[in-house]
Amino acid sequence: MDSHKEAVISISKRLEQFYAQRQPFRVYHGTTNSTRTSDKSRSNTVDTSNLNHVLSIDQTKKTALVEPNVPMDQLVAAALQNSLVPLVVMEFPGITVGGGFSGMAGESSSCRHGPFDSTVNWIEIVLASGETLRASKTERPDLFWGAASAFGTLGVVTLLEVQLRDAKDLVELTHYPASSFAAASQKIQEEIADPAVEYVDAVAFSAQSFVICSGRLVDAVPDAKPRRYLRRQDPWFYLDVQKVAQKAKAKAKAEQKAVVHYIPLTDYLFRWDRGGFWVARYAFRYFLTPFNRATRLLLDRFMRARVMYHALHASGLSSTYIIQDVGIPFPHSPAFHHFLDANLPTYPLWLCPVRARRDDPDSAHGLHAHFSSSHNNNNPDADPHPEFLLNFGIWGPAPPSRDPADLVRLNRSIEHRAHALGGTKTLYAQAFYTEAEFWATYDRGAYDAVRAAYGASHLPSVYDKVKVKIDDDDGEVSRMPAALRRVRPFQGLYGVYKAWRGGEYLLRERGERKEKGEGKGQPAANKDTTVESATNGS
Repeated sequence: MDSHKEAVISISKRLEQFYAQRQPFRVYHGTTNSTRTSDKSRSNTVDTSNLNHVLSIDQTKKTALVEPNVPMDQLVAAALQNSLVPLVVMEFPGITVGGGFSGMAGESSSCRHGPFDSTVNWIEIVLASGETLRASKTERPDLFWGAASAFGTLGVVTLLEVQLRDAKDLVELTHYPASSFAAASQKIQEEIADPAVEYVDAVAFSAQSFVICSGRLVDAVPDAKPRRYLRRQDPWFYLDVQKVAQKAKAKAKAEQKAVVHYIPLTDYLFRWDRGGFWVARYAFRYFLTPFNRATRLLLDRFMRARVMYHALHASGLSSTYIIQDVGIPFPHSPAFHHFLDANLPTYPLWLCPVRARRDDPDSAHGLHAHFSSSHNNNNPDADPHPEFLLNFGIWGPAPPSRDPADLVRLNRSIEHRAHALGGTKTLYAQAFYTEAEFWATYDRGAYDAVRAAYGASHLPSVYDKVKVKIDDDDGEVSRMPAALRRVRPFQGLYGVYKAWRGGEYLLRERGERKEKGEGKGQPAANKDTTVESATNGS
């Protein structure tokens, strides 16, 4: 704890310097799971990258004391050494605990426990003024819930206590094929209603092909070989699920049967890592590369989410993709799926139920204080306080167009439709809202009240941080000649090259260029900033 205290004191002093001048700042975590470009530099940044330790595991209380930059694979490994596992484990190994709390995160166990922030007992946070406070669901709950999903706009979270549960060796995962969205939605809700089920999500491969994946923790395997997904020779998880869909499609509807796999717990928790769900397949298409078991084995290093995010940031190709996560109340989810199928028939889609309603009586603070109660004027039939949302993961290349404005219009149409149906977006992705539209969707009054109470009103708002900067040319890709950026496939090759090199990402390179006089502005003020590698975490 001594090194932790020293790090917090250093962060506090740094924030005091910014606060004296009411100067906004950025937080450098050392990692990123965002798909947005960054405007971090040494002179405007607070370095928290050394806060990356699991400090303790309490087997009696079933909790972990964790610094914010601990990635999920590190937390899971520490918990499993004590036969425990976090209640919610984000799907990519590099997503950090702090990113999950401050940046909106959920997974297949969120149907039971809600988003990741709901599984955090308390936080230590350094306010913009430099004051260090502790906040929980009962002590300063306005600060605790205000900081959840606030993307660091209330202060810097430096420590979290995370809830754990008893672990078992395996996940028994049952795959249920369905031939319509209505049938898939009904089955998802049936699995949520079964208290023995711990994990639920689904994949839509087309408007007539769905597979619902329902899991529970078990210790024994009844004469079945466990399925593995983390080794380079293993199949990608989504391809295994797709085989279930294909076999079901080949049979009569009456013959569709559930398929059961037994998966080691860690393989299940990070099953989406290799291939980044299915997004890596688009890289094969982009480079006109055969997509088969041999090429996936050969290129496995580049098909992990940590490396993929590095390549995505370096290439700037995220600006040519649809990257959205949208939660819709179940009664209105068929209408949203119909909208997607008619306007953006990009499959697969990820479907993940998330428990949205909070159990804590004093959780009405911050960005989501009154979710759905204040922005459903366009749909008076919407449930103002839905218990569950169905999250749609929409990730894929945009339809071909010579006009970049078409991509903006398509993203905005997704946002408008979600708003009309009482939905909300996960803000790690791309936000094309106008400021008025954004605050019509999220609770500005409650959010601003918490910021004012804790001296953070001068900092950039959540909207300032998540909005897409149209025509933004930030990041490493800006160092490519403009002519090459417009020629396929040089932009993608540059991203792969940077991912192959690994290591240096944003801050070190910019800082070194400034110190050599290669960049604009004054020399960097904070010379001890380390590299920012493009692994996951907000």
